[in-house]
Amino acid sequence: MSSAVRTVAIVGRPNVGKSRLFNRLARRRISIVHDQPGVTRDIISAEVKDGAYTLLDTGGLGLTGGDTPAHIIKATEAQARFAIAAADVILFTVDAREGITALDERVAQLLRRHRRQVLLVANKADDGGGGRKIAGHEEFFRLGFDEPFFISAEHGNGEAELRTAILAKLGPDPAAAAAPETDRLKICFVGRPNVGKSSLANRLLQSDKLIVSPVPGTTRDSVEHDFLFRNRDGAEWKFRLIDTAGIRASAKLSSSVEYFSRVRSLDSIRSADVVYMVLDVMDGVTQQDKAVAGEIVAAAKPIVVVVNKWDLVHAAFRRGELEKFKNERDFREKFENALYDRLFFTPGAPVIFASALTGHEIERMLRAARALNRRLETKIPTAKLNQTLIRLADRVPPPAVGGVRFRIYYATQVSNRPFRIKVFCNNDRKLDESYRRYLESGLVKEFELDGCPIHFDLIGKPPRKLGGVKKSREDGGESAEPAEVWGGLSED
Repeated sequence: MSSAVRTVAIVGRPNVGKSRLFNRLARRRISIVHDQPGVTRDIISAEVKDGAYTLLDTGGLGLTGGDTPAHIIKATEAQARFAIAAADVILFTVDAREGITALDERVAQLLRRHRRQVLLVANKADDGGGGRKIAGHEEFFRLGFDEPFFISAEHGNGEAELRTAILAKLGPDPAAAAAPETDRLKICFVGRPNVGKSSLANRLLQSDKLIVSPVPGTTRDSVEHDFLFRNRDGAEWKFRLIDTAGIRASAKLSSSVEYFSRVRSLDSIRSADVVYMVLDVMDGVTQQDKAVAGEIVAAAKPIVVVVNKWDLVHAAFRRGELEKFKNERDFREKFENALYDRLFFTPGAPVIFASALTGHEIERMLRAARALNRRLETKIPTAKLNQTLIRLADRVPPPAVGGVRFRIYYATQVSNRPFRIKVFCNNDRKLDESYRRYLESGLVKEFELDGCPIHFDLIGKPPRKLGGVKKSREDGGESAEPAEVWGGLSED
C-alpha cells in the first residue's frame, strides 16, 4: 500500500470484536467473524469510501495457547505491530462488558510508546445505546486515552459518532481532488493449502506482510494489497493483489472458520481480473488441485497456472535425485503434459514454473496476466466468427445425440470478460460436452485468445404445435417464431 494513503488500524486483544467492527466500518463482510480467538491472522484491509481511508483489521495481541502454533502467534503480533506503525489513527478496541484487563493495559502501553492518535472503542456495549456515556465508563480512563466511544459493532449503536471522530482525527483528505485509480489489474492467488500462495504474494509485495508457515491453513481471510512492479525495462505495472486461504474440499472442512475461509476465496475468484492457479511442483497435480481448477473454470476467469517451488526441482537435479528425467526441460514438458491431461483448463492457459523463494520467473508470471487482460478486450468480427464455426463443424462433424446432430445457424459475440457467444442452433440440448470444448479450443486458436474463457449461450429452435402435436425443425416442422428473432436466417 502506498504510504500516501490515510490508514486507520483496529487493534486490541483477542475476541473483543475487532473483525466485526472492521466489517461494520467497511460496510462489507470481509473479515471472518467468529467467537474463537485468533481467527484473524494476516492484516485485512478495505477502502472506506465515505471517509477516503484504508481500514486495517489485525490479529489479536497477546493470543496464547489454543490450537494456534507459537510461531503463528508471533507472526500475527508482528503483523499487528506493523499496522500500528503504519497507521495514522488507531482504534484501540476493548470489551465494554468485560471491562479493562491486564492485557488491555499492556496493549495501551504499546500504543503510547508509538505516539499515534488513538480512539478508545469500547465494543459490545449492546445495552448502552452507543455513544460516549455508559454506566461505569470511568474505569476506561485508566488506559490513559480520551473518553471512550461505547459502541455495538454487531447492532451499529454508536457507529455514526465513531465515524465522525475518525474523520476528525484524520483531518482533510490531501488527495480529495485526485482522480481515483482505475487502471490496477486485480490478480488473485488460488490453490489448495500450503502450495506457497502467501510466499508468492510476499515476493511481489517485497515485504513479509503476509504470514508464511508450513502449517496448512495459516491464511484464513482473503487479503488485498496494492503494489507497483518495475519490470526489467523500467516500466511500472500497477496491480491489486488478493491472497486467499487455501481451498479445501467441502467434505474436509472441520469448522465454520474454514467454511467461511472457503467462501471468501471463491468470492475473491469472482472479483479478480486474472486468477493464478498455484500448484506445488513436488506434489504434482492432486485431486484437490482438480477441484480448485473447477471452481476457477466455473467462475469463467482467465487462468495463469503457476507451478511454484521450482527451486526444489533445481536442487533435486543437482543432487541427482530425478534420474528418470533427462534434464529440467524434460521435467517441465512431462509435468505440463500431465497437468493438461488431468485438468480441463481454459484452452491455452499459460503455465509458469516459478519460485517464490528465489524470484524465478516472477516477471514472466505478471507479464502473462497483463497479456491475458489485454486479450479480454478483443472484439470478434461476426462474419469471421461464423466462418470459423462452419469450418470447425465441417472438419469434425458433431456427434449425434439422441439421433440428432447439433447444428449452428448463426453466432455473435455479446460480451467479453468472459467472452460470451450467443449461438442460434437447432437444439440447445444436443451439444455434447467434448464437442463444446472442441469448438471453444478452435475459437481460442483462431482468434489468439489463449487463456481466455469462452461461454456459449445456446438459443435452440422453439418447437411448434401442428395439429395438437409439437413439431420441431428436426421433426420436419417449421419455426413458429417471427423471422426477425432469428435474424432472417434459415438452414440453407
